[in-house]
Amino acid sequence: MTIKVLIVDDSAFFRKRLAEIISGDPLLEVVGEAKDGREGVILTSTLHPDVVTMDVEMPVMDGIEAVKEIMAKNPTPILMFSSLTTDGATSTMKALEAGAVDFMPKNFSDIAHRREQALGELRSLIKAVARTRLRTFRRPLTSTIKPSVPKITPAPLSTISEKVSSTTPLSESTRGQYKRINEMLSHDQGKPAAARRFTFGDHSSETTTYRKSGVRHSLLAIGSSTGGPIALQNIIPRLPKLNVPVVVIQHMPATFTKTFAQRLDEMSALHVTEAKDGEILMPGTVYIAPGGMQMIFERSGTGAKVRTLKDTGRVSYNPCVDVSFASLAQLYNGRVLALILTGMGSDGCEGCRILKSKGSVIWAQNEESCVVYGMPQAIVNAGIADLVLPLDEIAEDIAKEF
Repeated sequence: MTIKVLIVDDSAFFRKRLAEIISGDPLLEVVGEAKDGREGVILTSTLHPDVVTMDVEMPVMDGIEAVKEIMAKNPTPILMFSSLTTDGATSTMKALEAGAVDFMPKNFSDIAHRREQALGELRSLIKAVARTRLRTFRRPLTSTIKPSVPKITPAPLSTISEKVSSTTPLSESTRGQYKRINEMLSHDQGKPAAARRFTFGDHSSETTTYRKSGVRHSLLAIGSSTGGPIALQNIIPRLPKLNVPVVVIQHMPATFTKTFAQRLDEMSALHVTEAKDGEILMPGTVYIAPGGMQMIFERSGTGAKVRTLKDTGRVSYNPCVDVSFASLAQLYNGRVLALILTGMGSDGCEGCRILKSKGSVIWAQNEESCVVYGMPQAIVNAGIADLVLPLDEIAEDIAKEF
């Protein structure tokens, strides 16, 4: 059975090219096209598509309002197309909060020149969005809700950051570390994780009940992809003051991560920021990996320092959960609580395998609350998930664990 797709975009050129790309996959079928949000709402109710692709900026009714109406009247998985601008990123975050499942940068060059990698990613994402579980969505806190505990004010940047210019070449030691991380990931692929005394969820996808691990964690690390922004907005704003740093690796392009960090910061008691190269990890601060970059960590005194770098094409994601988690394993050994949230694919599985071999605790979001049960399923199937938890309980369980 084919997946029925409705295209909503005010650009006739984009609609035409997008329809050609989608129709090039035998599993996908374009059932209709709309030139504005109002027409998109009407066609969704009459054509009953499996997926709607939605532009953000359109006449008559914009994409955000269209998402709200569709989710209220005919809940349907929606994939947003957004421009790579700060305004586009802000609008996309609002669309996700309104109910859209995921987004993709609106790159006219890729569409016009039919670049195969971009076309494959688009088709795969449409298929993944079609399989989402809309019933599990719980709208996150809005930025108008004040946190229940006082907001943590971070120390001045000059006292906590060994600032490195983005144009300053990385040292040979940093590049060497990145090379070793990639070699480690390749070498460890498929190996069983070392046995741990605290293991409840191995090889079972069943939701588990929280039990305190007894491990003294020094850092919380979170990896996510499709559905991740909303999942994170259900977790981070509900966390109390934590005396450890939090690092988040969310698959997201450049421009979007800074906007996403600012939006989370408005909602949260914890300070949330896009990670900067050379920054020292501080307790009570959430660091969002910058889009389009890899984020690794170096020792700095008794703590850790962020290093960001452009990848040479050896890994599929920028940022990549596996890369960041493997780097953390080198510095923190068994003192990391790692959490894998909703997302396509298996990014994070090898990184978690390495973390667990050092003694770290691994949690996975359960299938019922995932938008796409890919990344969590990978670590559950690999037998390295200590706990499998529903989204609505994760923030509370993190607070108990720390």
